[in-house]
Amino acid sequence: MTLFRDKTLLITGGTGSFGNAVLNRFLSTDIGEIRIFSRDEKKQDDMRKTYASDKLKFYIGDVRDYNSIDHAMHGVDYVFSAAALKQVPSCEFFPMEAVKTNVEGTYNTVRAAVHRGVKTVVCLSTDKAVYPINAMGISKAMMEKVFVAESRNANGSVICGTRYGNVMCSRGSVIPLFVEQIKAGKPLTVTDPGMTRFLMSLDESVALVLYAFTNARPGDRFVQKAPACTIGDLAQAVKELFHADNPIEIIGTRHGEKRYESLLTREEMALAEDMGEYYRIPADNRDLNYALYFEQGKTILPEVEYNSDNTQQLDVPGIKKKLASLTFIQNELEALRA
Repeated sequence: MTLFRDKTLLITGGTGSFGNAVLNRFLSTDIGEIRIFSRDEKKQDDMRKTYASDKLKFYIGDVRDYNSIDHAMHGVDYVFSAAALKQVPSCEFFPMEAVKTNVEGTYNTVRAAVHRGVKTVVCLSTDKAVYPINAMGISKAMMEKVFVAESRNANGSVICGTRYGNVMCSRGSVIPLFVEQIKAGKPLTVTDPGMTRFLMSLDESVALVLYAFTNARPGDRFVQKAPACTIGDLAQAVKELFHADNPIEIIGTRHGEKRYESLLTREEMALAEDMGEYYRIPADNRDLNYALYFEQGKTILPEVEYNSDNTQQLDVPGIKKKLASLTFIQNELEALRA
């Protein structure tokens, strides 16, 4: 990867699913150094033993503390800002904790990056930031507003972001839960079988971030065109892959849960640039001359947003094919056969 040759990459929240996916992709390349920044010393120690690479450096700290992230940013060329509170229920009960990590933590990361002259920062967002109805989504929507605002005065640093749907088999996601329920002989718990969700692998999420690093202008946000499926079909696909006869139990919609997820609002679709596999949402770089908001605007808007109901829908065989390509599923099936 020419872009990262002999460069230093910092990943905030680097002990999570995304950080591990980045390491699997990057450690064998000609990158100079990868810094893992997080507050979890146990997971850092586990990563140190697992990867055993001289390219890997670990920094204990918290994005909520500007001084700790600023210290880790010294000499860094590129940043993946992945530190976040991601679980909808926990953010619902502790919304200010979501604000501290997702909003203020990103603000600290971006400020430190600009202070240290970092070339590019990619901030990771989520479909839950679009038309948000829960605290996690609201905090991520505000996070996007923060990095777009900061991108306007970044002294040469490119501050941008990616927005993605559910990452399959990431920590806390539903597919590992289904697998554990199958192994334990329990029913597969589904909130609403008609709910739709985007399907994106960890490798695809890394590819989206790499695309942003290569193509971003200040304030840009990128979205992958992703397929989707119903949760009922997803549960059935997992059952069939594992040759399981566990029943599916409908438990009802959880607090703060949407029936479908959106990756682009109707308003954003009016501005989005089609990049082939991705959409680019350019930043609105009008200034505080509010007359422009009333005198200039778009006269025609698309009729719908881009969501998990109107994207490509995978049936059960299509879901099984996508699941079978995932390392997590391959390992679980191999363990089952052993």
